[in-house]
Amino acid sequence: MSQTDLASRPAPPSVWHMYRAMVGVGVICGLLIVTAFQVTLPIIERNKAEALQEAIFHVLPRATSSATYRLNESGAFDVLEGKDAGAQLVYAGYDDKSELVGLAVEAQGMGYQDVIGLIYGYSFAEDAIIGIQVLESKETPGLGDKIEVDPEFLANFERLDVSLRDDNSELANPIVPVKHGEKSSPWEVDGITGATISSVAIARILNESAQYWVPRIRSHLRDFQGDVEGGE
Repeated sequence: MSQTDLASRPAPPSVWHMYRAMVGVGVICGLLIVTAFQVTLPIIERNKAEALQEAIFHVLPRATSSATYRLNESGAFDVLEGKDAGAQLVYAGYDDKSELVGLAVEAQGMGYQDVIGLIYGYSFAEDAIIGIQVLESKETPGLGDKIEVDPEFLANFERLDVSLRDDNSELANPIVPVKHGEKSSPWEVDGITGATISSVAIARILNESAQYWVPRIRSHLRDFQGDVEGGE
């Protein structure tokens, strides 16, 4: 190759030019991701709020309206005004006569694969959990996900006993899992054959949550309605 040919060839791009191009592409991609997130966030939040509202009425089937309450520093409950990031929330369900029929409570804990998020309905009149709905789960399809659809398993929560000791300090009987077919007490959760870990996880999540929430709710029923029959 002659000297003339070499001189006519364009110089190879410098490292700086390559670095600048890579940074530019990265900045543009980052801006696109942030923009997409900002655009879709309100839609995602609205969908989550709608799904939560449907779940509240699912676990409190007698309710026709609901209100959100937060646990305050004194241990009582206030109606939530606007948003309060990090607040501990419960959802009160009311019937057509605006009478309190129960509380819906979110809970979560580790399952077999990942975190299981759920919501359950608490009836103060029955001293029982009267329904659950799984909100988030990555359990094994066909096995662990039976916690969401298995009718015999879900029957555990038509009236799962969460009555308190006389001093309202804790559950009279902890919620415990038992092997499938061995349930003999109303506070036991009959497990699922082939999905033992997931069903045990549900019992553990409910026990930990109910131990925390039920004594507080039961001691402050009047916070949810001025004069509730059975309130303290």
